[in-house]
Amino acid sequence: MTVDITQRRMTKIAREAAKFTTRTLRADGVGTAEFDLIHVVRHAPGITQAEACKRLGVDKGAVARQAANLESKGYLIRARNPKDGRSQLLYATEKAERLKNSKTQVETLFYEWLLEPLGKKERREFVRVLELLYQRSKAESRAGFPNVAERIKGEDRNEE
Repeated sequence: MTVDITQRRMTKIAREAAKFTTRTLRADGVGTAEFDLIHVVRHAPGITQAEACKRLGVDKGAVARQAANLESKGYLIRARNPKDGRSQLLYATEKAERLKNSKTQVETLFYEWLLEPLGKKERREFVRVLELLYQRSKAESRAGFPNVAERIKGEDRNEE
């Protein structure tokens, strides 16, 4: 078994930031899963509900309920797909765009607060290393996670 020297601290920090953001934005009447759907729709305007299901990894019923809720709250518009007539296309409204900006602002404030104890030099070095890790993570994701998947297979073989 591999020892995680980070003790999953990146995950834990992200979880705390998400808790704070969710708590702060709850006043907008939008839950975490709904934030995720809005994010997907903002990045793929006109996405079908079926495609949103695939991207989010949730079932059709969940996305249909979330889309209906978000439409009633004024965050999404659903339109019939002219290509097949049965599926729904999803579009973010201006209200959803403002919500995105608001979420980003809340996250930014949290991370600014978190970095306050670091000096200028420490912050620059932290950001430099963080960017390296981010780029590596993004490249692996775009490639379909081949290197990490191989390591998982290797761990499974070691346990046998």
